[in-house]
Amino acid sequence: MNRRQVLVGGVGIAAAIGGAGVAWRRQPAPGPATPEIAADDPAVLALWDLRLDRPEGGELALATLRGKPLVLNFWATWCPPCLREMPALDRFHRAFSPKGWQVLGIAIDGPTPVRNWLAKTPVGFPIGLGGLDGTELVRSLGNPQGGLPFTVLVGANGRVLQRKLGETSFDELAGWAGRA
Repeated sequence: MNRRQVLVGGVGIAAAIGGAGVAWRRQPAPGPATPEIAADDPAVLALWDLRLDRPEGGELALATLRGKPLVLNFWATWCPPCLREMPALDRFHRAFSPKGWQVLGIAIDGPTPVRNWLAKTPVGFPIGLGGLDGTELVRSLGNPQGGLPFTVLVGANGRVLQRKLGETSFDELAGWAGRA
């Protein structure tokens, strides 16, 4: 390698690192809980009208989940933080479903990758296939970037009580449940 190639390569690496740093700094920092969304908000009403295909076949009508507290998690198989938080969501489901809590994962992904991932890492809560159209639902529920993972807590009264863009944990979900 000659000196010029080393110099050009070094400049390229520096530019890539600088660009990644700018992109990281522009992302909103996770902050305090966002304001609630009323149960009669059009986005929440549209949520209950949804019917999603299930990876194992069949359909899930979200109206059947109405009336009990719900943790709604938007995820994808190509999203590493989404996959890391799935065990925490499953643990929350096992610990809190006896107390009336529900968990629903909506995959912003195709059916084949979701089926393949779930075959290796099954979860006890239902998964619906939102596909790329699910991104619009994510945005309507308070995530204008459409980023993943995105978790929403809907109270038994139908109000959106909490929203979080980014990876969540069992302790965070349990804390939300304690305040709902």
